[in-house]
Amino acid sequence: MSLRRAFEAEHARRDAVRHAREEAERRQQEEDLARAEQLYSTLSEDEAFLRDKGLSLEIRRYTVSLHHDDYLIDAYFEAGSINVRAGDKRTASTPTAAPRKAKLVNTVEEALDVMAQYLADETN
Repeated sequence: MSLRRAFEAEHARRDAVRHAREEAERRQQEEDLARAEQLYSTLSEDEAFLRDKGLSLEIRRYTVSLHHDDYLIDAYFEAGSINVRAGDKRTASTPTAAPRKAKLVNTVEEALDVMAQYLADETN
């Protein structure tokens, strides 16, 4: 084998690895986005409950947020995991609340349960 052939083979191998990595990342991002949309859809089914609790629902790409005048509860989807956070707007120095609590979960159902727990904590 010549240096040229070895170089071209190595270059092709690296391109294949890069393409496979990019494709896997793209698929993961699509899955994360679909799961965020699933959580948003589930939360938006009960508009009256959200309104009664003074909550507004928002989705921005990979983040589903429940906004209240005093606190924020959100779920951020990344790399197959969901980071559910709660923050207090009353003590925040910026318009976004710094997380006070956070829990990493793996399913939309677990995220929904943790968001419900954080909401119960805030309303007691």
